[in-house]
Amino acid sequence: MPRLPSGSSISFMSPLISAKNVTVVRDGRSVLKDVSVDIGVRDFLTIIGPNGAGKSMLLKCLMGFYAPDQGKVSPRKDLRIGYVPQRLVADPTIPITVRRFLHLRKKITTEALKSVVAETEIGSSLDRPLAVLSGGELQRVLLARALLDAPQLLVLDEPAQNLDITGQLSFYKLLERVYKEREVSILMVSHDLHLVMSSTKNVLCLSGEVCCYGEPNSVAKNPAFISLFGEDMAQMLASYQHHGHSHGHNHGHGHSHSHSIENDTDKKAIPHA
Repeated sequence: MPRLPSGSSISFMSPLISAKNVTVVRDGRSVLKDVSVDIGVRDFLTIIGPNGAGKSMLLKCLMGFYAPDQGKVSPRKDLRIGYVPQRLVADPTIPITVRRFLHLRKKITTEALKSVVAETEIGSSLDRPLAVLSGGELQRVLLARALLDAPQLLVLDEPAQNLDITGQLSFYKLLERVYKEREVSILMVSHDLHLVMSSTKNVLCLSGEVCCYGEPNSVAKNPAFISLFGEDMAQMLASYQHHGHSHGHNHGHGHSHSHSIENDTDKKAIPHA
């Protein structure tokens, strides 16, 4: 498996999380095999892959919820992580309001709450029961709760999976604004790559092991991506123009270098941003 040469780190800042050679075996089957990835400062990495590819398991390992059978995950000391799950099933027999939910197990100031409520546009839902919210409203509430701790890394596991297309567009637009306005990195599992093309900096294509990695337009042309998702999806993604992010990297010796997209797409050890 190809590796970056020893000592070839392309960022002068240490990653928020570094995973090296992560392998997870369940029932005799490798769910993850030799996966290495760094989540850098101000990174926006989207993980894609077919069902059963190990995407959610990789998130669990990176967040420390699951210890890999082989390999190592090294988070930065005192790293603050905010997590947004796929969905939350609110029990209608327990009529907890959004306001109360946001306060659960969190000590937050009135000003911090006001700021996050305004940022995620959930003010009209504060005194409504969780159980009556639409899917889009609930995902905004979950995002708000994740942001209350001022995370350095925001982790989202298919956050728009259960939303209609209008809800998906609205949620990803909000997420892009959060990324632009906060000093935060984003790590997300998503099947909606066509909706996050203008936001995500890099894409990691996973199928048990890393198939390809790089900027979205580059990944869409990679044979491994085409094999997994088909020519139609590849052509659709290739038609998007990725913009809005600088991909130069300072090596700490007075000048910077740009990513080589051609080289990015088949690296198995992923550089940090």
